[in-house]
Amino acid sequence: MMRCRHAVCAAFVVAMLLVCPILAQGDAWTSWSAEQAERIGRAAYVRGRVGGFFDMRLLKTERSYNYKLAATWLTPDVVRATARLLQLRQRMPQHEVVALVDKAEAAAHTVMLVEIDPREGSGVVPLDWVAVLQFGSGEEIKGAVTPALRELPALAGVLRRNFDYDRFWVAFPLVNEQGGSLVPASASTATLKVRIYDHEGRVSWPVSPSIEARVRQLEQGGVAEKR
Repeated sequence: MMRCRHAVCAAFVVAMLLVCPILAQGDAWTSWSAEQAERIGRAAYVRGRVGGFFDMRLLKTERSYNYKLAATWLTPDVVRATARLLQLRQRMPQHEVVALVDKAEAAAHTVMLVEIDPREGSGVVPLDWVAVLQFGSGEEIKGAVTPALRELPALAGVLRRNFDYDRFWVAFPLVNEQGGSLVPASASTATLKVRIYDHEGRVSWPVSPSIEARVRQLEQGGVAEKR
């Protein structure tokens, strides 16, 4: 009987060791160090270019011949890394920093912080530029430039701003109107395509586990549809 009781206790301890890390993952980010948070945020930052190095046909000044492109994918991990850095730097209480994350994730979208720097030419980013997001070989998802997202601190990213670039917050839905995922289960990469006039640039990231978990949450109706 004692041997059986010990076996039951041992099984319970093993079960708790397996379960506790899973339960702790939800708020583990609140104990990240500044170095951890910054490393996570920087990993989501990529750079590219829209247009060739030089277009001999373009000798006018009403448009640039190419554009420097940088983008930060504000995944759930990056949102939390940004909020954690704010907490450490501004001595914010726990409930306030959690509220920042909740506000940043109040819609069924993922957000890209897109930065564009026109080279030569007019130095102006045209209003009709287009951004689409594609997961693997899935359908292209057109983004919506959403200036109001600028006001959410957890969507600012961890990098200090480079004022040579114009900044745009672009939102892309992760689920369709029926609540189905727009992220194919087999997708291992996400590609952002930015088109300005007749030029296109692309940057890519691996699909992170936090995005896959967020899609599952959205499919189950765990997040409000609108801000």
